[in-house]
Amino acid sequence: MALRTVKLLLAAIFSLFIVVFSAPLLAQDSTHNNAPAEGQSTPAPKKSFDAAEVIFGHILDNHEYHFTEYHDSEGGIHHVSIPLPIILYSKQKGLTAFMSSRFEHGAAAYNGYKIEEEKIVALKEDGTADESIKVYDLSMTRNVIQMILALTLLTWLMISIANAYKKGLGVTSAPKGKQNLLEPVIIFVREEVAKPNLGNKAGKYLPYLLTTFFFILINNILGLIPGTANVSGNIAFTVVLGLISFVVILFSTNKHFWGHIFNPPGVPGFVKPILILVEFLGVFIKPFALIIRLFANMVAGHIIIICLISLIFIFGQMNAYAGWGTSPVAIGFTVFIYFIEVLVAFLQAFIFTNLTAVFIGSAFEGGSHADETLHI
Repeated sequence: MALRTVKLLLAAIFSLFIVVFSAPLLAQDSTHNNAPAEGQSTPAPKKSFDAAEVIFGHILDNHEYHFTEYHDSEGGIHHVSIPLPIILYSKQKGLTAFMSSRFEHGAAAYNGYKIEEEKIVALKEDGTADESIKVYDLSMTRNVIQMILALTLLTWLMISIANAYKKGLGVTSAPKGKQNLLEPVIIFVREEVAKPNLGNKAGKYLPYLLTTFFFILINNILGLIPGTANVSGNIAFTVVLGLISFVVILFSTNKHFWGHIFNPPGVPGFVKPILILVEFLGVFIKPFALIIRLFANMVAGHIIIICLISLIFIFGQMNAYAGWGTSPVAIGFTVFIYFIEVLVAFLQAFIFTNLTAVFIGSAFEGGSHADETLHI
């Protein structure tokens, strides 16, 4: 009975939605189909909302921090953004440096260069792209700036906490401020990540694990601030982190590790060639899994949030009432996903750090394959 009541209620709401929005939609269509009167000029078509452009504009790198844009009374477009330094080098033109505002958001060229779809190209005298000139873009993009900010914040936090401990704060008395905030996290990484996976070598690798955890976490959280860059969702960022972990894993290996790979014990001879290949590929698959997992999870959350917000503008183009009607639902889901992304920011930093510790531990442990499989 209750299920039937819910179905009837949903049907009634859907019917009301159709009745309310159908008339304005038909009226809008009839207005668009009317030809302009004689002597009147056809108005220029208004650029429609492009959700894909907004999504990729957020998750990809950029030469400026672009927040929004607005139109003045005369129809001019004004952008609200923070320009970043452009540093270019080519054999023909040498080294060039200027601010990204010179490009006027892609509408103008400067010093023989122009930006096209976030790629800077050299120009010929007639204004067309000169493919013969190789341009090396060394610019300080928003991903680079944000990583520097994250590194600065991480360094300041750790040095200030270390200086507080040197003064006796948190040793002879209860921790305060930043100490009280970060000490539980540091202890958690040490007790739940380093020691269970690395044993008596936990102290040796703990500085690297803590640096990795906090660097990823800070970048994840900064990426959730509206208008900032999603650094953790950049594949170049995760590739570098994965390669560093790969190098640490390789330098942690011993003869037992390579012996298990190239001569698996207790395996029939006809199976060994296949298992050796699988185990050898596994050496490279482990850091690859770290790279893809962090990249995919951080990109997915941001795309979902932007898609939910984009629904407001997509329905708003169809009809103003539909846009306003969609707003509460879209904003509600956006806030819900946003809080989940805050949790994901911590979770992905923990997973990357924990798996790195697992892979390092399996490299020098020399235990059985069963144990390694269980840890992974």
